[in-house]
Amino acid sequence: MTPYHFSTGSLPLLISIPHAGTALTPEVEAGLSDAARGLPDTDWHIPQLYDFARELGASLLVGNYSRFVIDLNRPADDQPLYTTATTGLFPETLFDGTPTFQPGKTPTEAQRQGYLQDIWQPYHQQIQQELARLKQQFGYALLFDAHSIASVIPRLFDGQLPDLNIGTNSGESCPREFSDALVACCENQSRFSWVLNGRFKGGYITRAYGKPAENQHAVQLELAQCNYMDEQPPFGWRADRAAELQPLLKQLISTLLEQGAARG
Repeated sequence: MTPYHFSTGSLPLLISIPHAGTALTPEVEAGLSDAARGLPDTDWHIPQLYDFARELGASLLVGNYSRFVIDLNRPADDQPLYTTATTGLFPETLFDGTPTFQPGKTPTEAQRQGYLQDIWQPYHQQIQQELARLKQQFGYALLFDAHSIASVIPRLFDGQLPDLNIGTNSGESCPREFSDALVACCENQSRFSWVLNGRFKGGYITRAYGKPAENQHAVQLELAQCNYMDEQPPFGWRADRAAELQPLLKQLISTLLEQGAARG
């Protein structure tokens, strides 16, 4: 299994989808707990949800491996991104706190170093190469990191998560004008709730590659999964719900492109 799937577009935009993968290494598959075997913390159907972006001309990068093998949105040194409950580079628990692995069946340190070298590093090298290409061609690059999560996870956040969670690393990963324009898109509709830099401010990808001073701008969008799929197994795609959400996603991406072009 290759570590990712990549398609080159014609716009100054890269959409990163690090958590939709479901591939497992043999040792991870053999060691998963019963609760983890269904891969409950996957960003299900995100490539399908954003398929319109490929037609618009965005470059798309999709990780192939499950985050239970290695989390592509965590730093290589596994330093925590949040002071509240979270999961690390090699998740030892599910989002709800349940163990990811059976006792004594966690992958070895040597195996995990292999995952870092063979899965994590190629994904990030591809991000870096594509952003460099975009900046060479257009003078700037836009990165949109696409995620989703169950709408209710008491261990991670109180109550129900807003439908759209925009993260700009508290304003560090893109100019204020970008986030203002994205917020305006959300304010101009009443169907979906939203928040800017709430519980999810942006993971490692947004924080590492959002460098406005270098004409490289990054935004993360964490979606509540109830708006396009069933949150209970088998985690089915809901075309009726997705059809309501996708026009707003298109508007957000178009707005990001407009802001990038204006700043150029």
